[in-house]
Amino acid sequence: MPSYNSISTEKLSRLIGTGRTPVLIDVRTDEDFAADPRLIPGAVRRPHTTASDWASLYADQTVVVACLRGKKLAEGTAAWLRQAGASAEVLDGGFEEWKAAKLPLTPQAKMPQRDAQGRTVWVTRARPKIDRIACPWLIRRFIDPRAVFLFVAPSEVEAVGERFGATPFDIENTFWSHRGELCTFDVMIEEFGLATPPLLRLADMVRAADTGRLDLSPEAPGLLAASLGLSRMYDDDLEQLDAGMLLYDAFYRWCRDATGETHNWPNTKPRA
Repeated sequence: MPSYNSISTEKLSRLIGTGRTPVLIDVRTDEDFAADPRLIPGAVRRPHTTASDWASLYADQTVVVACLRGKKLAEGTAAWLRQAGASAEVLDGGFEEWKAAKLPLTPQAKMPQRDAQGRTVWVTRARPKIDRIACPWLIRRFIDPRAVFLFVAPSEVEAVGERFGATPFDIENTFWSHRGELCTFDVMIEEFGLATPPLLRLADMVRAADTGRLDLSPEAPGLLAASLGLSRMYDDDLEQLDAGMLLYDAFYRWCRDATGETHNWPNTKPRA
């Protein structure tokens, strides 16, 4: 049972992947992190030793702090964050309890380098439709909430990536791209250790809509129609991405919470 100013792994796992995910900070020691260099999805590493210096960066934000077992390092860091004006909680049981619950963990080695402001930066082809909206949604909801996405001419994706320190995705001959019958969204779920039943179901929908194999998922035609509709509504790729975030939020919550629910038109006719 979580104590005051703490949050359970179950509650946190329900928040991750939604628009209400708190800022997640991992303050394990270097030694503890080296023993298992994986992160709770969306977490960023910060040294507890300098918490008093960086705590003000999170003023007015909701934060969850994780150390190895949810004890002194997380408690002290959360206290400094509250001192700086954040609403900070400790992950009950810490990283070890999250791991014991067999919840998703993302390998640090798969994470792109962050820029000077601590953000991952990604680049892909302009005029996104399906995979290039689904992947940014996945990254912002499960990898880096502050991720930046650059949409450029197809021929310039790799060169822009090199010159601007951005990671190319959904472009041929790059790591984050289609592999065989899998689309980039599938690849990201696999590489980032996010293969949960809801995300795998959503991946079926994305793959079916993105590759034109609509028979793979009954929901794929609806996703395709909504995606193409958004592409006609917005000339600005970033505005389209913002709208697409809400679309994928809805599909994810359906995959996670509502696949067994049906809706029938109520029979309001008076009885004879």
